[in-house]
Amino acid sequence: MSERNPAHGAADERPEISLPPEVQMLQDVTPPFFPEGGSGMTIRVEWPPGHPGLPPHRHSGPAFGYVMEGAVRFELEGEPERVVEAGGTFWEPGGDVIHYQDANALSDAPTTFVVTMVCAPGQPMLTLVDEEELKERAHLRAPRPSKG
Repeated sequence: MSERNPAHGAADERPEISLPPEVQMLQDVTPPFFPEGGSGMTIRVEWPPGHPGLPPHRHSGPAFGYVMEGAVRFELEGEPERVVEAGGTFWEPGGDVIHYQDANALSDAPTTFVVTMVCAPGQPMLTLVDEEELKERAHLRAPRPSKG
């Protein structure tokens, strides 16, 4: 998802926030509505060189990530695959959206990222998507990059 959510409003529509020079805004998004009773967690992921990441999955609530080291190959349903390098952020709305990739984009170096996730009440943080559903929703996946 975009690092800045247009629904959040343009910078000139919001009150000015004065941050000291030691503080840097990395991500400013408006997550979707979230019901009372949810929970949150922050995880640190360390993928070795070339690690494919998790298989296609979804999260029950929104997730917000920061790449500390390396580069993450990131792909959500309906969006083209992209690489988020160290210092970059990513987010996803959770819910029904399939998270196709969170792989290490580097074949020769590790990648480390931190993700804070909000979990829907009574739901697991992560659910794998089976092959049948992937086939049913194939039309929603952005075109794959050509190799060669």
